[in-house]
Amino acid sequence: MSAPSSMPKRPSDPLDLVDVDGLLTDDEKAIRASTRAVCAELVDPHVMEWYERGELPVVRELAREFGKVGLLGMHLEGYGCAGTSAVDYGLACLELEASDSGIRSLVSVQGSLAMFAIHRFGTEDQKQEWLPRMAAGEAIGCFGLTEPDHGSDPAAMRTRARRDADDWVLTGGKTWITNGSVADVAVVWANAGEDHGGIRGFVVPTDTPGFSAHTIHHKMSLRASVTAELTLDEVRLPAEAVLPDVQGLKGPLACLSEARYGIVWGSLGAARSCLDAARRYSMERVQFGRPVAGFQLTQAKLATMAVELQLGQLLALHLGRRKDTVGLRPEQVSVGKYNNVSKAIEICRTARTVLGANGVSGEFPVMRHANNLESVLTYEGTVEMHTLVIGQALTGESAFR
Repeated sequence: MSAPSSMPKRPSDPLDLVDVDGLLTDDEKAIRASTRAVCAELVDPHVMEWYERGELPVVRELAREFGKVGLLGMHLEGYGCAGTSAVDYGLACLELEASDSGIRSLVSVQGSLAMFAIHRFGTEDQKQEWLPRMAAGEAIGCFGLTEPDHGSDPAAMRTRARRDADDWVLTGGKTWITNGSVADVAVVWANAGEDHGGIRGFVVPTDTPGFSAHTIHHKMSLRASVTAELTLDEVRLPAEAVLPDVQGLKGPLACLSEARYGIVWGSLGAARSCLDAARRYSMERVQFGRPVAGFQLTQAKLATMAVELQLGQLLALHLGRRKDTVGLRPEQVSVGKYNNVSKAIEICRTARTVLGANGVSGEFPVMRHANNLESVLTYEGTVEMHTLVIGQALTGESAFR
């Protein structure tokens, strides 16, 4: 077998050393490009201001614009949803989070939690009422699972649903709810008691009497995102508000798996932005008479970051291809979130050191992404919980209790 006549050219994209792009189809690249263009126009010029202010004042405008290009619930079929592949959705999440984790959270909670729950477990009437408007960004959804005293252990939730004649009455509270105080509809999980199926999901219009939401302030992470506490004070719902096709924790856990899959990709977007900022800065910043990119320690940092980024991309792509063909097991999603978020945080922190003191400046995206990823590491399953999921898959022993 003869050797190639000439050496391959250097990569056109220095951040794609192993040519992951060569594994993508033209259609996948087109979705990535269109998402990147939308973010470049609508998000990137403003996101640092939103982050500094600790608010997302244009959340409804963004939702409508994202709806116009098919980003909301894009991996769902019908009801105005784009029906794209899991890989397409993952690439979109990567580009959204390259702009900001809070922006990706807006899209993920809308599509992979609220819309997915209704699409998978809801009645036809529930789907027809909510999904087309949510896909268009005309209605915003949130997902009420986490409680002040119960995050990683949702089975112990205190929110209760009781029957009163034909109605359901919900009482309790949820916290750290993305989109909560701007949502038009909330998918709320409550304990209905053993006689009524245990944990049940409810589709709750947020203008229902007894429902209230209060924005959480003073966050040091995910500041360009709306986060709220939900209060349910004797919220009376008709019988048809319940999600009929699921009982128990498998309902919310199925939704969380969808959201975690998006994080597998999205976290790499934050990492890519930080690596790109560090690489460019290192070639422009001159110390001791030469660019800092010319020093061995700097190149070692850049090489380590680049390799970890590419390995994370290959893992995400592999999981995406499997999701599109045979589906994913829970521990496979946990491997993806555990690895990619952890590595993304390391990349952001290392990139900060390359930028020196400038790494903490809002003129660069690095500290913002690093702070955001601290939240991403925790939500949709803490790193400790995913460690135990992987451990159980390895040993057959549950170490959760």
